[in-house]
Amino acid sequence: MTAESQLPGRELTVRACTDRSEWDALVNSRDGHPLQLWGWGEVKAAHHWKVERLIVGDGAEVVGGAQVLYRALPWPLKSLAYLSRGPACAPEDARAVLDAVARHVRTTRGSVALVAEPDWDAGSEGAESAGERGLAAAGFARTESTILIRRTLILDLTQNDDELMAAMSRTTRANVRKNLKGGLEFRKVATGAELEQVLTIYAETAKRAGFGIHEDRYYRDIWRFLGQDSPIVAAFDGDQVVAFVWIAKSAGTAFELYGGVNAAGQKARANYGVKWAAFAAMKADGCTRYDLNGLLNDGISDFKKQFAPHENLLTGTWELPLSPLYPAYSTGMPIARRVLQKGRAAAKTALVGARSAVGRARQAARR
Repeated sequence: MTAESQLPGRELTVRACTDRSEWDALVNSRDGHPLQLWGWGEVKAAHHWKVERLIVGDGAEVVGGAQVLYRALPWPLKSLAYLSRGPACAPEDARAVLDAVARHVRTTRGSVALVAEPDWDAGSEGAESAGERGLAAAGFARTESTILIRRTLILDLTQNDDELMAAMSRTTRANVRKNLKGGLEFRKVATGAELEQVLTIYAETAKRAGFGIHEDRYYRDIWRFLGQDSPIVAAFDGDQVVAFVWIAKSAGTAFELYGGVNAAGQKARANYGVKWAAFAAMKADGCTRYDLNGLLNDGISDFKKQFAPHENLLTGTWELPLSPLYPAYSTGMPIARRVLQKGRAAAKTALVGARSAVGRARQAARR
């Protein structure tokens, strides 16, 4: 299926990509985020989403692409379209690519809105970045209804080990070095049996820290669909996993998905050594940046901030209305945006809210 987007001096085409190697090559060639990789789309498609990969071209030239995730909404809202850390293009091409993708989504899917959370830095000192200018020019507006956290910590993996170590707090550096000299082994998880140990530790960590997690099948699907693009670096005491860091990676970016430590790992402070091992492994794999994935005002974020004194701010969440029903969606269904994070329970709540909102809109129209 092909759609066209007209811009001054440019006639852009959009085509669906059905070849994994072609798609991942596009994402990696444009410094794309691992959440734009084919495997991540397959994970989401196995868990209540639909996925479409769109390549935007200018004649024979590929300008960029976007992996679009669609979450079904009650009739007549149809769906919400979402670009998770997308699109995959240069920030300077943001308007062209987003215009083309939005036109395609509007005409072929009828989604109520398109939400984008690009992997681009926010502007500084009141000035918009190139990507932000492109988002605004394409009709997107910033929203505080975020899905992925924009405040984060990104390490520059082009630094040498001494430079990375020097950025850590003194205590963190000491704990890392103690781990490296101790009896733990740090390496990537290699078998399904080791994966099951990781899942047990993650459940223990979630219970201890008080955060929600998916069912085990979701994590097994990440392991299956992303494969080598989603390594798990673990600390082993003999053949037992005691701490882990789970990552998604593209050619240039490592994105931390999950982490955990059990009681034995806590005693050995293995969460320090395994984090360093994850940095080293991703650097060896060719990644130039390591995103620790979100900073909040909590203990987990405090731990992350021990590894560098700075913070990074990404451009955040932007939303483009695509349907005349958007006002009903935006006023009567704010929780729907959280469906992207919360899963089935939130989806059921969102459906109730949406039906009420649409009902009120219809009553208003009949008056």
